[in-house]
Amino acid sequence: MTEETMLAARENEEEAAAPDCREMHGVARVDKDADSRRTLFLEGFHDGIPIALGYFVVSFTLGIAAKAAGLSPFQGFLASFFNNASAGEYAAFTLIAAKASYLELAVMTLVANARYMLMSCVVSQKFAPGTPLYHRLLVGFDITDEIFGITIARPGRLAPFYNYGAMSVALPGWAVGTALGVIAGNLLSLRLVSALSVALFGMFLWVIIPAARASRVVCGLVAASFLLSFAAGSLPLLSGLSSGTRTILLTVAIAACGAYFFPVRETAETAASEPSAPVSQPPEAEYTDTADSLPTDASSIAAQAPTKHEEAND
Repeated sequence: MTEETMLAARENEEEAAAPDCREMHGVARVDKDADSRRTLFLEGFHDGIPIALGYFVVSFTLGIAAKAAGLSPFQGFLASFFNNASAGEYAAFTLIAAKASYLELAVMTLVANARYMLMSCVVSQKFAPGTPLYHRLLVGFDITDEIFGITIARPGRLAPFYNYGAMSVALPGWAVGTALGVIAGNLLSLRLVSALSVALFGMFLWVIIPAARASRVVCGLVAASFLLSFAAGSLPLLSGLSSGTRTILLTVAIAACGAYFFPVRETAETAASEPSAPVSQPPEAEYTDTADSLPTDASSIAAQAPTKHEEAND
């Protein structure tokens, strides 16, 4: 191969690789990532609106319980903002009203909210391997039954900005509703508040019905969970446990049976969940693709070199 042929081949390689480098390190790549994050955030915000409405209504009851425990509206707001869990807050407000110690309050809150540890284990499996720790901590800060449901229902890897969008509307709805419940006090009857809380059950149905219609196995497990949950509340041994503890036991048992009798092949699941076009591609892969697209045959390079040389002379 002559020196002119080698120079021409190198020019072709540099010209083919230069646009990829500009797209990767330039403004176009940054704008593309920003648009993707904004889109995910807005999708989570949209899906979190019905959750926020349900939270706003149900947290009125918490506000009344917080009022009975002697909390101010601001204290009720902080309690719901940092502990987004109805059962845990009910237990906490009851213990506060009974003048319980801090240790008893911490242990009761841990027991009442123990089911969220199982949800966090499931959500952690949906993160991409290289997801930073701070994203995992922020998403885990607001793992609730409803946000867990919409997170698991999304195919593919977990995008933290989707959860941030849902949290940005659901968490304030819960905290503001509690504060307004403290302000309202006994102005609203408990019967009226309980009637309004039916909207939360409608939101649960919205979470589970699409997945149940798509899979007979999921539909059967959902039906089994309804029947077993009803039976557990009447059985002598299980009825004495708290609702959170019963939920943990039933979740582990039903999930274990589903995984054992109806396993999901990991390869098929990964192939179905992966997007058709990757969001980003490492520089090495792009350079490899560029190099592969160049002619590798020496005769082809030699045939193209004179034409390239003539164009440069013109």
